[in-house]
Amino acid sequence: MIEEIYALYSKKVFLFLLSKTNNEHLAEELTQETFFQAVQSIDRFKGNSSILTWLCGIAKNVWLKYLRNHQETLPMEYADLEIADSQDINVQWEQKEILQLIHAMNEPVREVMYLRLISNLSFAEIGEIIGKTENWTRVTFFRGKQKIVKEILKDE
Repeated sequence: MIEEIYALYSKKVFLFLLSKTNNEHLAEELTQETFFQAVQSIDRFKGNSSILTWLCGIAKNVWLKYLRNHQETLPMEYADLEIADSQDINVQWEQKEILQLIHAMNEPVREVMYLRLISNLSFAEIGEIIGKTENWTRVTFFRGKQKIVKEILKDE
């Protein structure tokens, strides 16, 4: 059973963690830890959410634990993250520029944008992961898109 779950969801969990870490090697390590944790706690999965939402929740906790354990060696952009709260990605220049704009956004807008655009999660799934409503997620995504469009138009 866990092999099937891994086959179905490992890529999405990896992309979720890649959006957090911006480091393929670290995202892969954390993905493996996420599935290890999932195996350890599969009997506690109640089915109140989708399996992907459950896995992303575990992944987020694995990421936060990693941050706590490595605070002294992290880049400044991750230093206060906890307090506030692959496929090979071959992209063209325009896509890379958009990803850079998203990466420069503040949390939680950045997280919503990554989860929607890279992981292709529904607004309901994103809301479950972040702990917000589906409507809040839709509005946050819309505002993030507006910022990107405004920034691109400003540069032209």
